[in-house]
Amino acid sequence: MTNFAQTKEQFHLPKDIIYLDGNSLGPLPLAACSRVQDTMQNEWGELLIRGWNEASWFSQPISVGDRLARLIGAETGSVVVGDTLSIKIFQALGAALAMKPDRHVILSDRGNFPTDLYMAEGLIQSLDRGLQLHTPAPEAVEASIDESVAVLMLTEVDYRTGRRHDMKKLTAKAHAHGVITIWDLAHSAGALPLALSEAKADFACGCTYKYINGGPGAPAFMYVAPRHADNAEPILAGWQGHAEPFDFDLNYTAHAGAARMRVGTPPVLQMASLEAALDIWEQVDMHDVREQSIVLSERFIKSVERQCNQLKLASPRDPMQRGSQVSFHFEHGYQAIQALISRGVIGDFRAPDIMRFGLTPLYITEADVDAAADHIATVINERLWDNPEFMRKGTVT
Repeated sequence: MTNFAQTKEQFHLPKDIIYLDGNSLGPLPLAACSRVQDTMQNEWGELLIRGWNEASWFSQPISVGDRLARLIGAETGSVVVGDTLSIKIFQALGAALAMKPDRHVILSDRGNFPTDLYMAEGLIQSLDRGLQLHTPAPEAVEASIDESVAVLMLTEVDYRTGRRHDMKKLTAKAHAHGVITIWDLAHSAGALPLALSEAKADFACGCTYKYINGGPGAPAFMYVAPRHADNAEPILAGWQGHAEPFDFDLNYTAHAGAARMRVGTPPVLQMASLEAALDIWEQVDMHDVREQSIVLSERFIKSVERQCNQLKLASPRDPMQRGSQVSFHFEHGYQAIQALISRGVIGDFRAPDIMRFGLTPLYITEADVDAAADHIATVINERLWDNPEFMRKGTVT
């Protein structure tokens, strides 16, 4: 059984702060500081360029990928780490579309994270072969899967409300109609027990700076099902995805397996921070994480609704239908979040009116949840949000 008191001790959590925004940026693992310092001083500093071999920098995208594979239910060798989530979505979509040259529909939903849709729109323009992006309401996705669809591209957990798609069910229907699937795991990895292999997902992508706690700018990851790994065409044919990158061949020959989805030089310092975070995750059972996140979210919802009837639950009522976050509608949500932050409760805001809170068991306790709910009630019921200083919007909300 996972010891969450022990995992909490392994994070730097500022005094008098209740941090309910780990679904946007995870807090600092204490060991990350020394791990990055060691990489800088003893690897980069002492080894210099020899670090690519002697400190295994060059192999990090696969070795770290294998560590992430445990969290997402993936096969060894099927996960590659590097670049950003947007780039990995672009790569996955390019490879998936190449598998279905006679089909012209990319099916997503209108609740998907905008960058995924931007990547699709950009690829549609670049390929110029009559592709179309369809974005029905999330609840209409299943009925929209048919033989016209080339690719089903969905974010499993909605970034605003936490609503959850049924990956296994939708993947099965997609495959029954000859559709390739891409799953965005930005709000799933580190929050839910995942089983990509069991669900027979084709491709999946995710980030490591949210629940996984890799740090700001931590690299993304990409899963390529082994049945596709030697045939998927890299639309971004980077030199580190070449079969023999140091032959410097002017003609591209893809590496075997998921490594063909490498593009450029891996971010070694950020990988070091991510490795420190993964040391914590190797002490954790994802089923325990899920069970405790439901305990926390149910307690949070009950306490907020009991004390504050002005907020309307935006997340699904059924905990099995949502991820590890709880969201509420409130007309003055941005100002309310700023007021909460001033009181030491950090959540975030998503337009147009979503107050969003991450419930992350690795470092959030039931006492934290109770205290946060009390602060929310005070801010809303006493209209503390109605203050000019909370109406000034920063670049990041």
